[in-house]
Amino acid sequence: MALIDASTLELSEKVVAINRVSKTVKGGRIMKFSALIVVGDGNGTVGFGLGKSSEVPDAIRKGIEDAKKNLVKISLKGTTIPHEIIGKFGAGEVLMKPAAKGTGVIAGGPVRSVVEIAGIKDIRTKSLRSNNPCNVVRATINGLASLKSAEEIAEKRGKTVKEIYG
Repeated sequence: MALIDASTLELSEKVVAINRVSKTVKGGRIMKFSALIVVGDGNGTVGFGLGKSSEVPDAIRKGIEDAKKNLVKISLKGTTIPHEIIGKFGAGEVLMKPAAKGTGVIAGGPVRSVVEIAGIKDIRTKSLRSNNPCNVVRATINGLASLKSAEEIAEKRGKTVKEIYG
């Protein structure tokens, strides 16, 4: 996964999940918030971040800053992905399949956020195993980051793209 400099990009952000966590101390409970944020340029660059704070806006701001440090470039083929892939992280597993133009984004919750921010218009996905938003987002980004275009495969094998497609 090659990291990208965020300063040159026009990024949009999306809040995937906000979680309220509490710590019990002698005087009672201390409430804090964690925010899972996805940022992207809508053109194949996407990243995620986790921000934690005692206030929701601060947690979101910290999450955006963290996400800008973890941007990755993904391979696209028109409005979809080049091939089928399963992204994995921890117990999270996401199956992603390319779809014909006009299909739209068929995805649920956290996967939809990542895919839309990345700029993918046509894709079919299924979240397998875990439904923890953090693990599902990480699995989705791991899967998208490991996509290879036909040009990359052809170059690696020392062939032309035409020979790859047959």
